[in-house]
Amino acid sequence: MTVIHLFYGPDDFSVREALGEIRIGLGDTALAESNISRLDGAKLKPEELASAAQSMPFFGGKRMVIVEGLLSRFEAKEKRASAKSEASAKKTNSELPAIFAKVFAGVPDSTEVVLLDAEVGRSNPLFKEIASRADVRVFPLLKGSLLDSWVRKRAEKLGVDLSDTARGELIRLVGGDLWVMHGELQKLAAYAMGKPVGIDDIRKLVGLSREASIFTLVDDVIAGRLKPAGEAMYGMLEAGAAPQYILSMLARQLRFLVRAKDLKASGKSDADIQSALGLADFSFRKTLEQATKHTLPRLNDFYRRLLDTDLDIKTGRYDDELALIILITGMSGGG
Repeated sequence: MTVIHLFYGPDDFSVREALGEIRIGLGDTALAESNISRLDGAKLKPEELASAAQSMPFFGGKRMVIVEGLLSRFEAKEKRASAKSEASAKKTNSELPAIFAKVFAGVPDSTEVVLLDAEVGRSNPLFKEIASRADVRVFPLLKGSLLDSWVRKRAEKLGVDLSDTARGELIRLVGGDLWVMHGELQKLAAYAMGKPVGIDDIRKLVGLSREASIFTLVDDVIAGRLKPAGEAMYGMLEAGAAPQYILSMLARQLRFLVRAKDLKASGKSDADIQSALGLADFSFRKTLEQATKHTLPRLNDFYRRLLDTDLDIKTGRYDDELALIILITGMSGGG
């Protein structure tokens, strides 16, 4: 039985859904949360992973250990520091993959380990150590016919009766970000209530019309301004934005901010960053402004909490609106 899963790629919406499927296999929702451990792969030590993986599940059943960003530690870096630092990094990279591989080899059948990463190269030393005995799934961004098929199937699942022209217009406006696409389809489902949705409905309801509100909400939350953040959130809810839509837009913007900071730190020009992010001028200017204003640790903290919120919803711990409120008040209140 496979107990190690490696999910990677830029389509983190599908990654989260795959993670949710494994979570369902843990059984009873009320007990499962106590059997889930989340570890930061960027700082993880082999003995910490071993401790989490070897722990016996409460009340029988199975445990799930989720590790984010472990394999990316062993990706080749474009920029190198001093010769001394480089030598130290090579020593670490040559030893740790084999050590982690031994830990993975000893994972009991009672534990499911899920490794999540954005990008993993086939030359990655840890990937080469564990790939042959892991459930490896790659999640690229969907385009063309694959995206069209995904939208059609998701619309059917949500009960949205989309014409071919409406579906094409929806894809043109939203693109391949499945977080946003799913949110827009949920909004269309609530609006149409089973009636056919045409291209005029798409043009009326869809688009990133709430984008400015998302920029404001992100600013207030990250800066710790509780009252304005709450007002922005409730304003969007009262305007008809679904909680999952707000969460998906927050996730989307945070990914852009972290990516923009990373590209800026690597010496990329603003034009190169805008091209890499694929943003229009207004959105890019606001994103770059926010990326400059906020620190990477704070952005990463918010992103990790947002991912935990998504898992809380999927596991049934909270409904989506309560989970959103807890996330916003917790972050903006400094909790």
